[in-house]
Amino acid sequence: MPRFSRRITATDADIDELGHVNNVVWVRWIQDIAVAHWESVAPPDHQANHVWVITRHEVDYRGNVRLGETVTGETWVPTPPNGARFNRHVRFFDAGGTVKVEAITTWALLDRTSGRLMRVTPEIAAPFFR
Repeated sequence: MPRFSRRITATDADIDELGHVNNVVWVRWIQDIAVAHWESVAPPDHQANHVWVITRHEVDYRGNVRLGETVTGETWVPTPPNGARFNRHVRFFDAGGTVKVEAITTWALLDRTSGRLMRVTPEIAAPFFR
């Protein structure tokens, strides 16, 4: 089960009135790392013909991140898709390995031209499991 990771540093625009990364920003980061993972493994024709949409988020907030602090985001797909959908796991942790946010998100595959749901074929799923 290969993992994709990326480091993110909290900027002024990410911080809320409580002085830490806003919950909405965490959701954006979840989406950003998932899209970056897709773009890093999917062949150009898959990217041109398909698009993923989120159908569900389950997010556990375990700690705060403040302005200038850096986290590593890590994502993976633990199990094969079910029809048009699959679950993606995401975890953000600090330099010491303390988990700040964990999430399971459900994604659905759409045909880019028609906007219709489509079954995730073995060819589309394969890059997530190499």
